[in-house]
Amino acid sequence: MELRHLRYFLAIAQTENVRLAAEHLHVTQPALSRQLKDLEDELGMRLFERLPRGIHLNAAGKAYAREVQRILADLDSAGERTRRIAAGEAGRIRLGFLEIAAWRGIMPDVISAFSTACPDIGMELIAGNTPQQLEMMLADTLDGGFIYLFNPLEDPLTGLALRRDNVVLAAPSAWGHRFAESVAARDLKGMPYIGFPRAGYPAYFDQLLSACRAAGFSPDFVQTARDEGAVLSLVSAGIGVAIVNSFNLSRPLPQVDYLPLTDISVPLPLYFVWRRRHLNPALDRFVELLAQHVAEDAGKRH
Repeated sequence: MELRHLRYFLAIAQTENVRLAAEHLHVTQPALSRQLKDLEDELGMRLFERLPRGIHLNAAGKAYAREVQRILADLDSAGERTRRIAAGEAGRIRLGFLEIAAWRGIMPDVISAFSTACPDIGMELIAGNTPQQLEMMLADTLDGGFIYLFNPLEDPLTGLALRRDNVVLAAPSAWGHRFAESVAARDLKGMPYIGFPRAGYPAYFDQLLSACRAAGFSPDFVQTARDEGAVLSLVSAGIGVAIVNSFNLSRPLPQVDYLPLTDISVPLPLYFVWRRRHLNPALDRFVELLAQHVAEDAGKRH
């Protein structure tokens, strides 16, 4: 049995007239009759009653017609969905993100715009730090991710620059009398310092400590926390000061003051990174929309 047998049968079933069905299918009437006989022989049953004035579906034929109609509809639907997936109009993408990148700015804007523009593409958003996301992308368990990039990307990864942040000092508001409007490294000497473990962000950790030491400041760690949200919670409790991403200014905390650092700078380049040679057309659509937003943002700044 071949697919054409089903299509031929359904055409005959809908007209109950071999001649009309043959004209519709652009085949000869004898050829269509042979195809119908082959199908009935394959099934081992009659689907039509042959009458002096034509043919009529019997009970088995009516049941079979319903099933064939459903099967052909499913095939057509599968073909259409496959076409849309290949065109990047449907499918699924898995995106990693840093918690800090999700508060405001380009990431939430693009996620929202993409959901509106491509409602048939499902998105799975997975929180993770930069090393975790890179590892998942190399293992092909993540299509792409929003990360801070400190080292050159290794093949097969590529990236799109989104923005560049820096660092600021976070201090308990209750300590406000200790600082002027800006802070130099000498102002931090001897103060309890809250940081993060090197294992989570080794490249960032090394660059930050290098910048501090170049300015003559060696942090006196009193506690570490897994991420900046936890670090800022400890700062707000008055445990100590911390040097954090300047993007934290977008979520002011009532018991934390953010102060510019005059002699410590650690550029934080936010990128979207993905596999250069991937097989997901939906990801191409996402990168295309993301690039448009980056270009629009650059145009507004100029």
